[in-house]
Amino acid sequence: MHRTSDFDYPLPPDRIAQEPLPDRAGSRLLVLERATGAIRHRLFRDIGDLMAAEDVLVLNTSRVIPARLHGKRETGNVAEILLVRELPDRTWLAMGHPGGKLKPGRTVRFGSDSAVEIIEMLGGGLRRVKFLGSLDARATLEKYGEVPLPPYIRRPAGPADRERYQTVYAEHEGSVAAPTAGLHFTPELLDALRAKGVAVVALDLHIGPGTFKPVEVDDLAAHVMHPEPYLIPPETAEIVNRAKAAGRDTWAVGTTVVRALETAADERGRIRPGAGETGLFIYPPYRFRAVDRLLTNFHLPRSTLLMLVCAFGGNERVMRAYREAVEQGYRFYSYGDAMAVL
Repeated sequence: MHRTSDFDYPLPPDRIAQEPLPDRAGSRLLVLERATGAIRHRLFRDIGDLMAAEDVLVLNTSRVIPARLHGKRETGNVAEILLVRELPDRTWLAMGHPGGKLKPGRTVRFGSDSAVEIIEMLGGGLRRVKFLGSLDARATLEKYGEVPLPPYIRRPAGPADRERYQTVYAEHEGSVAAPTAGLHFTPELLDALRAKGVAVVALDLHIGPGTFKPVEVDDLAAHVMHPEPYLIPPETAEIVNRAKAAGRDTWAVGTTVVRALETAADERGRIRPGAGETGLFIYPPYRFRAVDRLLTNFHLPRSTLLMLVCAFGGNERVMRAYREAVEQGYRFYSYGDAMAVL
């Protein structure tokens, strides 16, 4: 029985990448073989060497929205709103800071043309807000929004982050965090994989702020994930299912792809296409039905993301690989280096 404390590790603060590398594919790649625990050190641009023709590479094409809005309350004091996603009635799910001050009926103004009113408190730090003024939500984000860099990047988001904190294949807006395993791919690298015979397919899982929510209970079963919407196109499901039937490997680019595929998989690992929501929390022990290979970044201690990787690669082996990554000077977290678990 695993406890949250089993997923802790020491990390010197200077190992947390504050800036991306100039070359996306120039990141280092730690390769962990699940069967033996063997560790190899490569570069991300060599990822094709690990893949076979007719393997399937599944990308999350969700696009990060400039979801962080800085404004002022009626008192003139500053406030921050982080949009999570639009609701069917055109209000928005959001988080706010300072949380205790942003109660129903209060407003946060971003400029003379836009503000939000707090409508309802929903628990878990979430609230429902509606936009006021001449600008709707999209126009407000375009004018006032900031890229929602994670809290461990201790600098303001700059203009370059609008492009760099986004995969080169991002299409459909809806995430408040990048699917960071995909940040290492370049168009040229994807073309080379296709030329090799790898099937490159896509799904969408719109990432919410729950991706950063620490696990605050020691009993993992008591942790609740924020649900996130996903969409698996019929073509993606068909190609993954065909590969599984032929004994080929399905590669998930990131923990978001893992959660979408595993949520949509039946007992035999066949993927059901369509839209849904997932609150799936994967931690050891877990039997993976759909995913054979995992590409991922290095994750925070005690996080649900690290727990998923440990479920896939084996707790002791993954934690040993993390210790080696620290010793070898790997760069950690969103703008950091990558890991392949085979």
